[in-house]
Amino acid sequence: MEKAMISNVKLSLRSGNTVTDEVLLSSLSVLSPAGLRLYSIAGQDKVEEIFAKDNTEQIRIVERLFNSSLVVLVTSQKPNCLKMLHFKKKQDICNCFYPSEILCVRMNRQRLIVCLAESIHIHDIRDMKILHSIENIAPNELGLCALSLNSHLAFPVCQSSGELRIFNANKLRTGMTIKAHDTPLSALTFSPSGALLATASERGTVIRVFCVKNGQRVQEFRRGVSCVRIASLVFAASGDFLCASSNTETVHIFKIDARAVESVELKAIAEVAAKSDKASKESAASAPPETEEATATPVASWGGMFTKAVSSLLHSTQVSDVLAQDRSFATVVLAQAGLKHICALTRVQKELRLLIACEDGFLYVHEFNAERGGSCKLLAVHDLRGALEDVIELQLSESVLKMQAKPVTTPQSLTLLKSCAASVLIENPDPMPDNSYASILRGDQADAMSGEDSAKFRKLCDAIDTPTKLYDERQFPPVAIAAKD
Repeated sequence: MEKAMISNVKLSLRSGNTVTDEVLLSSLSVLSPAGLRLYSIAGQDKVEEIFAKDNTEQIRIVERLFNSSLVVLVTSQKPNCLKMLHFKKKQDICNCFYPSEILCVRMNRQRLIVCLAESIHIHDIRDMKILHSIENIAPNELGLCALSLNSHLAFPVCQSSGELRIFNANKLRTGMTIKAHDTPLSALTFSPSGALLATASERGTVIRVFCVKNGQRVQEFRRGVSCVRIASLVFAASGDFLCASSNTETVHIFKIDARAVESVELKAIAEVAAKSDKASKESAASAPPETEEATATPVASWGGMFTKAVSSLLHSTQVSDVLAQDRSFATVVLAQAGLKHICALTRVQKELRLLIACEDGFLYVHEFNAERGGSCKLLAVHDLRGALEDVIELQLSESVLKMQAKPVTTPQSLTLLKSCAASVLIENPDPMPDNSYASILRGDQADAMSGEDSAKFRKLCDAIDTPTKLYDERQFPPVAIAAKD
C-alpha cells in the first residue's frame, strides 16, 4: 500500500464518564487521502488499529466521542452535512444538514456542538435534538471553539482582538466575556475539570490561562519571541500541565501553578463576599430602626471578616507571581520543523508519557518527568501510514446510496428544527430491528416515541454509553455490567 501524508490527526485521552474517572485508554484518529483509521493506545509499544474506512467521500472532519463507538464525519462532497455512525455495528445513526459549511465539531457525553462561520448549534447528544443556536456571532472562519466536560463552551466574539465568550451549554445561558489577547485567537482549550481555560493568539508568543469562574488570569507563559502558528494546545489528563506545539521544531510543556489557581479563586470568593457585605449594608440602611441592628450585624461582620482574611492571603508577591510570564517546564525538540504536530500528555500503563502525532504519519512516545522536567527522551516511534490486518472496514457511502435510492415520502424520516435565522435538517435512516441482548433487556419504547426516533435513540445510547466503574480494556467498546448488592 502506498504511504501517504496524514492530513488530520487527533488524540483523545478521556474514557471515563466524569473528570474523576481514571484514564484507562487513549485513542488516536488519523485521516489521510487514503482513508480514516482509528487506533487505541494501550501501551508504549502497543498501538492497535481498531477501525478503517476508505476515503472515497473525501472526509475532512472526524470526531470520536472519547473511547466510545460514536463517530461523526464531515466530507468535502457535503460540507454542510454531519454524518453520525456507530462504527462497531456498522450503523448509520443520522445525518444533520446545516445552512452553511461545518467548520468544527465538539462533543461530550451531554452535548454535541456544531460550529459554522457565523453561528453555533447545540444538540442534545442523546437524541440529537437541537437545544439552542447562537446566531450572528463574529465571523469565525477557523471554526475555533472549545467544549469542556461540564459543557462550558468558549468561542471568539471579535475578529480584530482575542476576545472570547463562555456559554453554559447545559443550562443554555450566556456567561462572561474575556479579553484574552490583543490579537485574534488561534487556540482554545479547557482543562479536564473545566475550571481553567488556556488561550493563544495568532502571534503564538504568549499562552494565557484563565479561571472559568471569574475570568481572572491565572498564569501567563512565554513560548518564545518569534511569531508562530499554534497547532495544538492541550492540558494533561491530570490538569497540572499544559502542552503546546507549533510549526517550529520545539514542543513546550508548561506547569500549572496550583497556588496561583487557588489565589485567583480566593480572590473571586473575596469579591463575592465584599459585594454581599455592601448589599447587606445598603439593605440595613433602608430597614426600620428596630430591625437595622439585627439585620446588618451578622452578615456585615461575616462579609467584612472574610474579605480581610482572604485579602491577607493575597500579598503583592503572590499577585506578581500570578501575572509573571513563566518559561516552559519541559521541552521536546523534533526532527523537522514546519509540520503539524498534535500533542497529548497522559498516563500509559501508569507511566506519564508525552504523545506526539505528526502529519508525516508517525506517532512519537516520549518520557516525561513530572518532578524535574527538562528535555523529554524519545521512547518509541509508531508508523501509522499503512493498514494493519483484522480491522473493521465500513463503506459508509454504500449505505448513503441505498438511502438516496429510496424515495423520501414519509414525513417521519425528516425532522426540520428551526432556530432564529437558520434551520437544521436531521435525516434519520430507516429504522432497523434491534435484536441485541441490550435491546431485549431495554424493552419496547414505542409508547414513549415514534419508531424512527426510538431506533435513533437506542443507537445513540448504545454508541455513547460506557460503564461508570467497570472497564475491560480488551473489549471495544466496553460492555456495561449491571450489579446489585
